[in-house]
Amino acid sequence: MARVCSVCGKGTTFGHNVSHSNRRTNRRWVANLKRVHGRFPDGKVRTAYVCVKCLKAGKVEIL
Repeated sequence: MARVCSVCGKGTTFGHNVSHSNRRTNRRWVANLKRVHGRFPDGKVRTAYVCVKCLKAGKVEIL
């Protein structure tokens, strides 16, 4: 359940590093998540992981 935003569902994305010689190695992009205690869009107060984009947009009221 960790590494997924509890508001928007943003999570880990997979792709490749591509070198100058065009060799590809696997890599992943991890969402910028913070553990937050606050009031969520459903009206409940709880602690959960939220991405910074949702925090900046004010979708979670931090308590």
